[in-house]
Amino acid sequence: MRRDTHHPDTPAYHRVFVPAHCYNRGFSMSSSVTGQDATGASAPSLPLSERVPRSRVILASLVGTTIEFYDFYVYATAAVAVFPALFFTGEDETAKLLASMATFAAAFVARPIGSVIFGHFGDRIGRKATLIGALLTMGIATFLIGLLPTYYAIGLWAPLILTILRFCQGLGLGGEWSGAALLATEYAEEGKRARAAMWPQLGAPFGFILANGFFLLLTIVMGFVSVAEQGTDHPFLTWGWRVPFLASVVMVVVGLYVRFKLEETPVFQKALDQGEKVRTPLVEAFRGSWLQMIQGTFIMLATYMLFYLMTAWILSYGIGSPANGGLGIPYRDFLVLQLLAVLLFAAMVPVSGWVADRFGRRSSQLVITSVILLFGLSFGLLMDPAAVGTGEDVSTARVLFFLTIGMTLMGLTFGSMSAILPELFPTNVRYTGSGVAYNTASILGAAITPYVAVTLNASYGVGSVGLYLAFGAVLTLVALWFSPETKDVDMANVVTRR
Repeated sequence: MRRDTHHPDTPAYHRVFVPAHCYNRGFSMSSSVTGQDATGASAPSLPLSERVPRSRVILASLVGTTIEFYDFYVYATAAVAVFPALFFTGEDETAKLLASMATFAAAFVARPIGSVIFGHFGDRIGRKATLIGALLTMGIATFLIGLLPTYYAIGLWAPLILTILRFCQGLGLGGEWSGAALLATEYAEEGKRARAAMWPQLGAPFGFILANGFFLLLTIVMGFVSVAEQGTDHPFLTWGWRVPFLASVVMVVVGLYVRFKLEETPVFQKALDQGEKVRTPLVEAFRGSWLQMIQGTFIMLATYMLFYLMTAWILSYGIGSPANGGLGIPYRDFLVLQLLAVLLFAAMVPVSGWVADRFGRRSSQLVITSVILLFGLSFGLLMDPAAVGTGEDVSTARVLFFLTIGMTLMGLTFGSMSAILPELFPTNVRYTGSGVAYNTASILGAAITPYVAVTLNASYGVGSVGLYLAFGAVLTLVALWFSPETKDVDMANVVTRR
């Protein structure tokens, strides 16, 4: 590629004339386009096959996160409805549920480790190869869970291996999110970064819908209602629950195919061209961006807490026995309510991106998090068994209203996070820094949240669970208040101190 000698500081991927229609579709760093530069000279040509269409970037980021979140939520659903009966023993149903939730939390412990491992390679060798590795890690672990014998076949080895495979799932997702977010933001047009970044965020509701929709379909086809009514010999608990885990391999193959078609992002390629690659991204991130990692962690805190209360904990609360503090709603009925509510989650993600581009990341998140705080204070009013009813007397309309509010807020807060966190960090540590912040928040806001919520509800009632969410929202508001507005950050030119 011929360099423009009149502008030596111009980024490598801007040193040729690119027609507007081609620029809007995106292009690879190795490409060129026939045209003229500022001097009127002819620039090298861009073979059509070398371009990276924006649709391909969108598909690669969306498909990958959808698969990763599908794998993650398949486990979350099984951890509440299946695993307590098949992988843990004892007469105390609450104790078995807590044990299952503990294995669920293992992935969140693994996620920061995954972000460090994959972040290191993502900032050293590139986004594309690292994203492929993250997808394989999650996919293999999920498939093996589908083959795992239960406690009744191999004893204590079953929950032990289950925990290890769950840990591996966490490693994969720890590397996936930040890479997919960078893929979207580093290809984005200026002024539209939050809207471009919302595509990988849609993987969360899409993965949730696929995972829970799959389980719902299986329970309907196989006639499964609950363990309490039908015991552990039902075909769904014998082999049916394994199907969603095993089927994930098909989606992983599709995801790998899409990602192999990608080129490296132009922003990262520029960092390579300018020699800005660092030897140890984690060390460099802690040296130059430690404050941003703390800010990013607590900015994500309330989002994580809200989501895992609205998915993992609320499922256990909704289908739990009234004698144990639950509402006693049949599993299948409650799953339908969750699936209806999560549609609003998906619908609000693009809205979140638009709002963040229009009004700024910080101001929009301050307003949304304040509403999350108020929502937390309403738990006792909306969802106390005395108010909503239990068993056959439960008000499903009231439960759906509660879920709808929670999922709407989730879409509004989550949608722009894939722009906010990467924008806090420079190119050469962006994969590591944003990944560590995002996944450390997963320990504080997601790993322990279902466990703490079950304990609080059993001891003090559902209102205390809402106070727990409100406390997390206060911490996020503090982090947002002291964080900068990143809407106009130049993603290409920011580097760490050398």
